[in-house]
Amino acid sequence: MGTRHHNGLKTAGLFGVLWAILLGIGWVVANSTNSPGFIWVFAGLGLVSTFVSYWFSDRIALRSMQARPVTEVEAPQIHAMVRELATRAGQPMPRIYVSPTAAPNAFATGRNPANAAVCVTRGILEILEPRELRGVLGHELMHVYNRDILTSSVAAAIAGLITSVAQFLMFFGGRDREGGNPLAGLLMLFLAPLAAMVIQMAISRTREFDADEDGARLTEDPLALASALAKLDAGTRRRPLAPTPATESVSHMMIANPFRGGGLTRVFATHPPMEERIARLERMAGY
Repeated sequence: MGTRHHNGLKTAGLFGVLWAILLGIGWVVANSTNSPGFIWVFAGLGLVSTFVSYWFSDRIALRSMQARPVTEVEAPQIHAMVRELATRAGQPMPRIYVSPTAAPNAFATGRNPANAAVCVTRGILEILEPRELRGVLGHELMHVYNRDILTSSVAAAIAGLITSVAQFLMFFGGRDREGGNPLAGLLMLFLAPLAAMVIQMAISRTREFDADEDGARLTEDPLALASALAKLDAGTRRRPLAPTPATESVSHMMIANPFRGGGLTRVFATHPPMEERIARLERMAGY
């Protein structure tokens, strides 16, 4: 099943900005230390982090959620739903995983449709009806088919690298030397992590809206996904996921923001407002 959104084209410019920020940090260090080689060091770090995120995204995400594979005997309903939707889309059957966490959520991961996995938590299985679960699975499968997992994983890796390097330089290497521009250096080191976070957020929000729409087309049931999102919004508020380095690394992949937050935290969330997502789906259904 195709998509009208062309996610790769829409996010290419944002990735370009992320790379520019990373190389900009390298330029600040090179300028302040008179060592141009730092630019190439930072370019190399970006390439390595991108490759690692691309190749191991599924293992990292599933391990972070302590997910285990389930057979068709163990979870016949989930397997039947995913098989029906994958067949409808003309795509291979992904692996199915279940995470033991009580927080209701789901995510898809993997570098391409042939190496994909769909994971649901124990909590989401407890609160959704079969029709709603099918809507969620359609959403997650469209993340796979749109290559959103690769897009978001690479964006998170580069943004995380920018933040880590900028923090390191602020504490250990941020002092400007002769010939440098201290104001430019300070602006880069303080603003680069913020810019990286905003760009990653923009990429993540775009892919969520697109997966909602494409998933609703795949299932031909936008109201089922809208109903599921309403329950997930309430469920994640009652049972938020504990924020840890492991869970934060996979949170951007989940269908609902797994952490409790409001105010400024909500403004900078990687997920669009749930009420807006539900309203878009209801408009698709003619409401």
